Amino acid sequence: MAIDEAKRCLHDAICCVRNLIRDSKVVPGGGASEVAASIAVTRVADELPTIDQHSMRGFADALEIIPTALAENSGLNAINAVTEVKSSQINSGNSWIGVDCNLRGDGGDMTKQGVYEALQSKAEQFRLATQVVRMILKIDDIISPSQYE
Repeated sequence: MAIDEAKRCLHDAICCVRNLIRDSKVVPGGGASEVAASIAVTRVADELPTIDQHSMRGFADALEIIPTALAENSGLNAINAVTEVKSSQINSGNSWIGVDCNLRGDGGDMTKQGVYEALQSKAEQFRLATQVVRMILKIDDIISPSQYE
């Protein structure tokens, strides 16, 4: 099992390097991208007068699961950590603030900590998440609750 896990880790690392060779653009790690996207989606949802705003807020909440998991796995209070990141991003306008798993005390600025992710990987994650949400919403449109009564 340990050898299989090592093989998977090595494969993941090689894929990360491959993605950076194909496209060297990076985004902040530490859940900063997800929190920034969540804030942006929530702002757009607040401006919508239609019922779609509820699904958009749900999507924004789901985006915060990644930084929440990072905080929990680091032994931090997840709710406090994500709330601090979100508040810091909104107040400072710096979308590079993420979960400070190393507890360096620099406000969680991922550029200062050197924590980056490949843009190609992050964009693909967002694309897949959006596709899943659209599929779920499409299923809800096809299967109406009255069919179960």
